[in-house]
Amino acid sequence: MQSPHTCDYNAGMSEHEQQEKKMGVGMVIAAWVIALLLASSLFNDLLEKQHNPNLNLNQSSSEGERKVVLKRNKYGHYVATGEINQQQVVFMLDTGASDVSIPANLADRLRLQRGTEVTYQTANGPITAYRTVLDEVRLGNIRLQNVRASINPAVNEEVILLGMSFLKHLDFHQQGNTLTLQQ
Repeated sequence: MQSPHTCDYNAGMSEHEQQEKKMGVGMVIAAWVIALLLASSLFNDLLEKQHNPNLNLNQSSSEGERKVVLKRNKYGHYVATGEINQQQVVFMLDTGASDVSIPANLADRLRLQRGTEVTYQTANGPITAYRTVLDEVRLGNIRLQNVRASINPAVNEEVILLGMSFLKHLDFHQQGNTLTLQQ
């Protein structure tokens, strides 16, 4: 029995009308879920482009010279997508790093061999890392082989520091918010 203050909105509706109403509510909920997923995806893409504005590199070649132009990200860093041993990775250029520095978890996925233990002096103090050699490093159309690197177990990020063992083979200059690398 219903209290005098409640109202059954389904009273007087046929079973078919009640099913249509439920289906309509379900479709509205589904539309909101899809809209939220799309908004989330667009927001993630925007954040990724702010972190790495160099997903698609501006590159050129002429008379044996290869050139890549990078844009600075909103944090002031040069971050770009590249490859190590034909596997896609994300680099952050770091002229203060002696070697290409690869986080240990990423080195394991790239199946890099840990070599001799070495101690590096960093801004956060000394760290122990392991030497390795990368068969090939690519940044756009710039390609180097047998690049010295280190595997750093103290870092858990997904970004590889592209240090001087790679950069010393290139000419580079910065102008405004762009950095031009030339091989």
